[in-house]
Amino acid sequence: MGNHRGTRRANRFFWVLPALLVVGAWTILGAGVKWLGDGNAFRATLPGSAGPARLLSVQPLPETEGAQCVWMPASAPTTLLAALRQRESATPASPESTREEAAKRQPLWKIQDPYPSLSSVAVDVKHDEVVMTDENLFQVLVYDRRANTPPTASFTEPKRIIAGEKTKIEFQCGLYIDPANGDIYAVNNDTVDTLVIFNREVKGDMPPTRELRTPHGTFGIAVDEGRQELFLTIQHSSAVVVYHKMAQDQDRPLRILQGNSTRLADPHGIALDTKNGLLFVTNHGSIREFQTGGSGESGSRTYAGEGASAMPSRRTIPGSGRLVPSSISVYPIDAQGDTAPLRVITGPRTQLNWPTGLAMDPERGELYVANDMGNSVLVFSLEANGDVAPKRVLQGPKTGMKNPTGINLDLKNQEMWVANFGNHTATVYPMSASGDTAPLRTIRSGPVDEPALMIGNPGSVAYDSKREEILVPN
Repeated sequence: MGNHRGTRRANRFFWVLPALLVVGAWTILGAGVKWLGDGNAFRATLPGSAGPARLLSVQPLPETEGAQCVWMPASAPTTLLAALRQRESATPASPESTREEAAKRQPLWKIQDPYPSLSSVAVDVKHDEVVMTDENLFQVLVYDRRANTPPTASFTEPKRIIAGEKTKIEFQCGLYIDPANGDIYAVNNDTVDTLVIFNREVKGDMPPTRELRTPHGTFGIAVDEGRQELFLTIQHSSAVVVYHKMAQDQDRPLRILQGNSTRLADPHGIALDTKNGLLFVTNHGSIREFQTGGSGESGSRTYAGEGASAMPSRRTIPGSGRLVPSSISVYPIDAQGDTAPLRVITGPRTQLNWPTGLAMDPERGELYVANDMGNSVLVFSLEANGDVAPKRVLQGPKTGMKNPTGINLDLKNQEMWVANFGNHTATVYPMSASGDTAPLRTIRSGPVDEPALMIGNPGSVAYDSKREEILVPN
C-alpha cells in the first residue's frame, strides 16, 4: 500500500527462490515452509536437518556468458558447490538453449495468496451493483450490491470479472463509477502507467474502452462532474494532477498541484467538496522535497512526473526526503502549482495512521477516512483543522475490518462500503456506524480462515537463520 499500499501492492506471483540465491546460496532444495501466524512471517526448514535452518555455504556463481541459476531435482547434490561441479563436468549448453530452459523452469515452492485482495470499492447506484479492484490477481470484480457471503461459503462469486493481458489491469488501487452510464474508471498504481476505463458491460479479457497515460505512481481518483474534471493523486512525486474527464491517450493535464508548499506527502486518497469548492487529500507522510527550475536543468524530470505528458517548461529536481505524521490536507478545488493548503488535519488526537481511501457526505458535512494501519474508519467534520479528534470512530473486532484501504458512500441507500486489504473482504455499514459495530453485510473473496498475505511489490528477500524467517521488505 507505495507504500503504503503503493509499495505494498500485492503481487500476482511471488517467486522466492531466485531472490534467495541472489542474497546468498541457501541450500533449500526440497525445503518446507509453513505459516507462523505472527506478522505475516513464514518459517523455512532444511530437509534432513535436525537443528534450525542455517546458511551452509556461499559460493560465487560462474562469470561465464549465459550462466544461469539452475534448479536441481531432489535427488541432485544437496549443496550449491556440488551442483556447480556437476554442471562444470557436463557438456556445455549453448546460451540460447540455456535461456530457453530457464524460461520453462518451475519453482520448487512459492509463497502466494490465491485469493483476491480487495483494495478499492465503489457503488453503481443506478444498476444496484458494487465494484471492487483486486490488486493480487489483477482483476476488477462486479457484485450484486445486496450480496452477502454466508459464513459456511468459501466466497461469493462475482457477477462479472474483468481480467487478462488485454485489459491492462495490474496493481489497481483507485476506482470511480460514472453515475450516468456506469463506466468503470480503474487506476493502475505501480507497473502500468495507464488509467483504464471500461464500459459497464465489459467482462473477461477485453481491452479498455478508453485509456489515459498517467504519471507513475498514480493512486486515488475523484471526478467533478459539473466541471467535467478528473483528479488523480500521484504518490511518488507528491502531486495532484487534473485532466479533462474525457481525456485519453497522451492528453496533457489541465493543471498540476505540486511543490514544497503544498505539504503533499505520499498522497493516496482524494475527495471533492464541489458544494464548497474544496479538495481533500490523504497523506501517508513521506515528503519528497523539490527544487524547481527551467526545462534545461541537468538531471531534471517533468513536473507532472514520469510517464505523463508534461506541462511545458516547468520541471523539478528531486531533493532530500523526510517522514512526517500522516495527514489530510485541504485546498481550493482549482488549486495548482506550489499552493499551500488552506488547512491540515494532523496530530496524535486525529488517530490518522496511513489514511488511504477518502469519501465525503456533503449533506452532513462529514469526511470519511479508511485508516489503513489503524484498522478503522475515522469520520471528521469537513471544517476540521489541526490536531482534532474524529467525530466518531468505527473500530473493533466485530467490525470485521482489517487494513481498510478503500471506502465509498452509497448516499441513496445510506450505506458505507469498506474494502479490507487485510482479510479478503468488503464490509458494509450504516453511514452513522461507530464503535465496535458489526457490518450489515460482508462480501468475501476467500475462505474466512485463509490469511491475506499482503505481499506487495517485494524488492528483495533475505533469510534470518536465527529466527528461521523469510524477510520481505514491502
